[in-house]
Amino acid sequence: MVDRCRLPEGEPTTRVPAMPTDTNAGGDIFGGWIMSQVDIAGSIAAIRHAGKRVVTVAVNALHFKKPVYVGDLLSCYAQVERVGRTSITVSVEVYAERYREGIEVVKVTEATLTYVAVDRKGRPEAVSSSS
Repeated sequence: MVDRCRLPEGEPTTRVPAMPTDTNAGGDIFGGWIMSQVDIAGSIAAIRHAGKRVVTVAVNALHFKKPVYVGDLLSCYAQVERVGRTSITVSVEVYAERYREGIEVVKVTEATLTYVAVDRKGRPEAVSSSS
């Protein structure tokens, strides 16, 4: 079976295989592991935009649409949606590529996170408008 879903155009922000060590008690990939992959991808987009250190201040929304299985190749696509004085809101879409009976691509997670740019002491710092 081949799903009609396709990976988005462009390069993913991150790509990682789901491994047996990432499973929950039911044998599927643990949601917390997926959340960490989402946060990593989102922070990369925020850091690239801000050009400085950022910290996660909120997970505004996180939706697990489909399960993730051992052997799936997860691709996270992160995009800056909004920039405030110190904050950056990023949307992340996660797709799983499954290689069983042909290649199947499934959108498994959607999320929106907010990051804040910080200085060396961890205090909020303005994001340059030219970033």
